[in-house]
Amino acid sequence: MTAFTNAATVACINGVVLHAPGEVLPPEELRQRACTELLRQAAQATGLLATGDTAAEDGVISDAASSAIEALLEKNLAVPEPSDADCRRHYTAHQSRYHSGERVRVRHILFAVTPGVDVVALRKQAEPIFLDVRCHDGQAVDRFADAARQWSNCPSGAEGGDLGWLSTEDCAPEFARELFGRIEVGVLPRLVHSRFGLHVVEVLEREAGVTHSFESVHGALVNSLRQQAFVTALKQYLSLLAGQAVVEGVEFDAANTPLVQ
Repeated sequence: MTAFTNAATVACINGVVLHAPGEVLPPEELRQRACTELLRQAAQATGLLATGDTAAEDGVISDAASSAIEALLEKNLAVPEPSDADCRRHYTAHQSRYHSGERVRVRHILFAVTPGVDVVALRKQAEPIFLDVRCHDGQAVDRFADAARQWSNCPSGAEGGDLGWLSTEDCAPEFARELFGRIEVGVLPRLVHSRFGLHVVEVLEREAGVTHSFESVHGALVNSLRQQAFVTALKQYLSLLAGQAVVEGVEFDAANTPLVQ
């Protein structure tokens, strides 16, 4: 769902305005203000906050309201403590998150996506080059380096596409997913998609990292699962409050509010 304001609309929660008349807010900020106001009013309704506390048009709540909301959530949110079995299931399902130190030596040929580019045409350009370098992988003639110098839109093209040694922190997440936690060496058997475009990728070498034991990351696991449980409970509570309120000028799904990210 999308939150909105315009010059003719003033967003309100139970008649309490969330912004100045004519002020246009980004959707995320409007949703955040709406959720905060739902909680502020709930704190008043339960006697945790004085009825004289008022909401400001700039969205900044009083210190008293902030403390009351904290007490309200502590009182109304049931957040179960993660069990050892919960932690072990999470660790097994997301073991790659607890692996560090892996590195790969990579080179690539980038077909960059720029404003107005025809992605279908870009793929048609990339695929024959991908097939050519893959078919010649390992041969004496370095077709990959030649193709990178000729076609790559990355400055590394001048060096035959060489990106050197990379860790996950060096890469965009979608690029890292294609490189790490795998065993492939050589030209990858697929074009890799990233926010930058299409990549023909060759893995030259791999250095295995270290998988941290369950015991060594137990504290982090508990904190992660506790936070997930808190977010779930808060989403449900906000949905309940929103369903009981008169909401004007803002549409929001409590699950998507910045307040509960």
